[in-house]
Amino acid sequence: NKANSLDRNTWDAIGEAFRWADHEKSVRATILSGEGNTFCAGIDYGLIMEIISKANGLEEGEKQEFVLETIRDLQKSFTAIEKCRKPVIAAIHGSCYGGGIDLISACDIRLGTSDSKFCVKEIDLAIVADVGTLQRLPHIVGQGVTRELAFTGRTFTGDEAYRIQLLNHVYTSQEVLLAEARNLAETIAEKSPLAVRGTKQVLNRCRDLSVDDGLEYVAAWNAGQLLSRDGQEAFSAMVEKRKPDFQD
Repeated sequence: NKANSLDRNTWDAIGEAFRWADHEKSVRATILSGEGNTFCAGIDYGLIMEIISKANGLEEGEKQEFVLETIRDLQKSFTAIEKCRKPVIAAIHGSCYGGGIDLISACDIRLGTSDSKFCVKEIDLAIVADVGTLQRLPHIVGQGVTRELAFTGRTFTGDEAYRIQLLNHVYTSQEVLLAEARNLAETIAEKSPLAVRGTKQVLNRCRDLSVDDGLEYVAAWNAGQLLSRDGQEAFSAMVEKRKPDFQD
């Protein structure tokens, strides 16, 4: 669709894709990129008008309930990225506005081109960003930067996104970006799938815990998984000075 804007079909497809990736054993890492000249232009205005039109046809109370449930449904699609146990690498070129920021904030690693452009756009539509930016972005770039970007709605480049740590790396072109994203995904895919999945789940859980509670959580996690087949293979490969071969 136009400029990879997020219509309802696209939103639903994203959730379905990452729920599938979570359960597909052969998937070890994923790359999220955009076709064409831009990564994501944000929410499709047609979807906004559709929500408003449906809500206006309802009685008070039902109207608010409909909007609440619609927002929750949209949130679930991006939360599926975060809950997917396989690492998700966002490869960003062109524009990444509004809902696009919600989208990449749910990813594990973000790569981009130096001339890519970002914007937390919702303030200019007189709405509060409601699909994850305000909840996830502070953990990535900090509270002060998040608040500046959310209050002003200003556009910033990939180079600045790298400086504020929204991007892990920046590259000169889309071709180099996609090649490096694939290299990174292949590097991750060579590791123990069990350990990679566990690392993501522990990182997600511990983000919202105290250090002490996080240490208890990971201790319990490893008590259950430390003596795994993957662990035995990693140790054997190290002793035998060879590359480990992990099963899906």
